[in-house]
Amino acid sequence: MAYIAMNRFRVLPGQEETFETIWRERESRLGEMPGFVEFRMLKGPERDGVRLYVSHATWATEEDFRGWLTSTQFRGSHKNAGRSRMDGVIDGPPDFEGFETVLHQTT
Repeated sequence: MAYIAMNRFRVLPGQEETFETIWRERESRLGEMPGFVEFRMLKGPERDGVRLYVSHATWATEEDFRGWLTSTQFRGSHKNAGRSRMDGVIDGPPDFEGFETVLHQTT
């Protein structure tokens, strides 16, 4: 079916615009990868003094996602995404979660 790769971010108060700008201005390169379907950045509620965000990438298979992690495209798109750029923007590193689709419904 599909594989969903998600990273959860805890964005510090007042840093939402900075966080979103960093993501908008990044060089994604996802579209160059076999099996890539779509990417979304989701803005969630405020909870425990931070704003929650989730990056949500859909891949045809987990193998395609793993290929992305070891690709030159991944290294290129993350070369300026080091922790220092997010210092003062997020509360700790993102939490990764990967999911295999077991049921999919559309309209």
